[in-house]
Amino acid sequence: MIACSSRSLFFGVDCALKYANPFLKSNPLTYFERISGVAKEDTRMDRNKKLKSAGGIRQCQWRPVSVSNIQESTAEDSVNELEDGDHVQETIKVAQVVTNNCDSTISAGVLNDTVKPMLSAEKHSLMLEVGASLIRFIKGKEGSTQKKIEEEMGVKIVFPSSKKEESIVIEGISTDCVTRASKKIQAIMDEAIESSLDYSHFISLPLAIYPELTDKLVNFQNSILGTNDVSADENLESDSIEDTLDIKNKGQELIKGRDVAVELKVEDEKHVKVDLTSIPFVSYPPKPPRLPNASDFGIDKSIFIKPTTFHLTVLMLKLWNKERVNAASGVLKSISSKVIDALDNRPISIRLKGLDTMRGSLSKARVLYAPVEEIGSEGRLLSACQVIINAFVEAGLVLEKDAKQKLKLHATVMNARHRKGKRRRKNDSFDARGIFKQFGSEDWGEYLIREAHLSQRFVFDENGYYHCCASIPFPGKEERQQTD
Repeated sequence: MIACSSRSLFFGVDCALKYANPFLKSNPLTYFERISGVAKEDTRMDRNKKLKSAGGIRQCQWRPVSVSNIQESTAEDSVNELEDGDHVQETIKVAQVVTNNCDSTISAGVLNDTVKPMLSAEKHSLMLEVGASLIRFIKGKEGSTQKKIEEEMGVKIVFPSSKKEESIVIEGISTDCVTRASKKIQAIMDEAIESSLDYSHFISLPLAIYPELTDKLVNFQNSILGTNDVSADENLESDSIEDTLDIKNKGQELIKGRDVAVELKVEDEKHVKVDLTSIPFVSYPPKPPRLPNASDFGIDKSIFIKPTTFHLTVLMLKLWNKERVNAASGVLKSISSKVIDALDNRPISIRLKGLDTMRGSLSKARVLYAPVEEIGSEGRLLSACQVIINAFVEAGLVLEKDAKQKLKLHATVMNARHRKGKRRRKNDSFDARGIFKQFGSEDWGEYLIREAHLSQRFVFDENGYYHCCASIPFPGKEERQQTD
């Protein structure tokens, strides 16, 4: 207990109690106000005015207090009365207000655990390049991952205000907590890149530069979406529709001629004979059965590849920040001469013929593509593509699982992953049996491969082509441009 006759000291103790004890009510009377008999309403009114004048912030200062009618009491009795009146469980040993650079700290021997003093310490920060596509994984659902990291590591994560910025800032009171938080975030990003993050870029051999090919793709799409039954014979379908129309028209004619005279013969008071021979029987046509359409086979416009993006896929990439995109562009440009050497500095052409499925069966197809044949079958195109793949693997821009996959050149025409709307689900598929029956041996034509592109997925230019980050020419491009 504090034993001191100074009223100023009791005023300081009282202020400290109000900060330290959560059981005290808002704006309670001070100890001296209660023992002096001052009216509660007047006192609270005066104290509220002081709070308003201070901007709503309570300020505790050492100053002399002059209160009339204060009963003499020892320090021990005063503190005991305060404990009995307000059920204070803490024992205040020392109350001191220290002012240093406009920061006030209240120190007490025993304080409630919910009161956490303000720590004045040096702030440490670290800027981490993450990429806009990975920020959502660091935040987590409704910010849960971010909150967990901040609470466990004692840091604050500051995200960029613009989508164009790709860096986050980690702030903490020590270099240790900032470093641990950055390692945790890096682990989250590594896991997302391996599993959840989608491919952002790819190396392609563009084919949409040929109008005759894009026209064939447009007709392919329209023939499937424009036909009610993609697996039915068109003549049989048209005949069934004409038959239905004939039945409907005949029924309408019968209905129009149903106004006739009926002869009634009265046999007696209770019986009437009706001559039915002149009444025509009307037969209504049955409701025609609903003919199947493309949607019944899981086919809609969104799963078709846009003709202006038609290409051969060489390599899929995950480039989640500008640094990796720039590195990939540099790698492609640096191997231009090696690619031309692999092609023996001669033009290379391919033929697209037929259809095949990449995943699943024809009844549950996920990707439908046109197989690629190299004209001449020398293997020069595959050699050039392998040069590209090896360069990106050596640069560390290809995931380990993708580097192990065998190259299979293909031109995708339908992909269930592109589906939009409510039907989309995991392992989505469509029935391609009717399509394969009609287009399974389709000859799409022969085309010169003119260049290789580093393209960005889901980003298009004003002509509808994939956004090209970098490109290298193939032999024969200049000759083709002159003939065009």
